[in-house]
Amino acid sequence: MNAVLTDLPRLPARPFVLIRHGETTANRDQIIAGRLDVALTEKGRAQALALQRLRWDQPLALFSSPLSRARDTAALGFPGQTVTLHPDLRERDWGDFEGCALSDLPPREATPEGGEGWRAMILRVHAALTTCLIEAGPALPVMICHSGVIRATRLLTGQASVGDRAPNARPLHYRPTGDHHEETQHEL
Repeated sequence: MNAVLTDLPRLPARPFVLIRHGETTANRDQIIAGRLDVALTEKGRAQALALQRLRWDQPLALFSSPLSRARDTAALGFPGQTVTLHPDLRERDWGDFEGCALSDLPPREATPEGGEGWRAMILRVHAALTTCLIEAGPALPVMICHSGVIRATRLLTGQASVGDRAPNARPLHYRPTGDHHEETQHEL
């Protein structure tokens, strides 16, 4: 792992859930979306609607990226529930690469021209998650976000790598275990 990422701050030791938005037109077409506001596909809307079938064993505090793909996933998956928008749950700014083919994605550790550096994104995500975890009070924090946010979170929770791209509209539970958080996927 890159040496610059060895001194990352820790997250509060409490459980939380991240959910990547439903499939978008950019996901389907293998396009780098970043901060572009792309729509959910019909499949993505169905994935979001399937979240309604989940049963939670405690009250939820819902947070979402302000990008429409996350907001729409939250509205479809958790109808009638209050969702707090948090601007720093947004996807990474890929600068000049946004709208390009996914195969053109630069290395994660590089700072794309006109975009956001990887370390800067990780620190932004840390601040956003910490704020949401505090604002949730006793409720379980559930954050609807993006693949890049989940990859950054994996490092912040003590995982050795960013792992594979998170599946669309599948809750990822993070539970504190000692000095890190364990990630498990909730099956629908």
